[in-house]
Amino acid sequence: MINRLIKTVDNTRTFAVKCARLASTKKADDISVLNMAKTSLGVTDYFVICSGNNKKQNQAIADEFMMSLKGRILGIEGYEQGNWIVVDLNSVVVHIFHESLRKFYDLEFLWSDVPRVRLPKL
Repeated sequence: MINRLIKTVDNTRTFAVKCARLASTKKADDISVLNMAKTSLGVTDYFVICSGNNKKQNQAIADEFMMSLKGRILGIEGYEQGNWIVVDLNSVVVHIFHESLRKFYDLEFLWSDVPRVRLPKL
C-alpha cells in the first residue's frame, strides 16, 4: 500500500516536471513548479507557473498542452484573453501568465511557504 502511494506521488511529480518541459518547448519563460500537495488548498498537487511575452505566445503554450495532453485536460480558462491562462490537469494546474500580470499576482510570493521542485535543465 505505501509503495503504491510513493509511486503515485513520484508519478505526479514526474508529470509536473513533464508539464514544465512541455511549456519550455514553446519558449515559456521563468518556469517554476510548486508542490501544493500539503497546502490547505487541497485542489491539486502541483502548480506549474510560467510566462509568455504576449497573448499569442501564451495561447501557443496552451495549445501545446491541448494537443499533447487532450485526454487529461479537465478545463481551460482565460484562453481568449491570453493574459492568464489556467490549464487544469487535475493533479497539476498550469498557470500561463503575461509577464506583467505574473508580477502583479505573484503566486510564488503568495505560496512562498510551499516547496519548490528543482527542475532539470529544460
